Amino acid sequence: MKTKGIVLSLLALLLLTVLAGCGSKEATPPAEEVKLTLEQLAQYDGKNGNKAYIAIEGKIYDVTNVAQWKGGEHNGYTAGKDLTEEIKSVSPHGLTPIKELKPIGVLVDG
Repeated sequence: MKTKGIVLSLLALLLLTVLAGCGSKEATPPAEEVKLTLEQLAQYDGKNGNKAYIAIEGKIYDVTNVAQWKGGEHNGYTAGKDLTEEIKSVSPHGLTPIKELKPIGVLVDG
């Protein structure tokens, strides 16, 4: 009878330990912010399997999976560049579509 009580206590303790572990999920740390110079940004042109990044107002955006940027090109512009002036002065949609993307990093001086 004493053994049965010990076994039940151990099982209860094990169950509580498992349940406590399930309830406390640690937050996933944020991915490290990308910091690229203009020269480094040029590597992310969306060609030959490279990701497609663009910089706007000092922030870097990943447009790799944006349908309009397929192959790293969009309306005559190519990824891997700072397109701030083009987006602000030439683009008919301006910054509106960019606001839907989360920046992945920042442009830094070389």
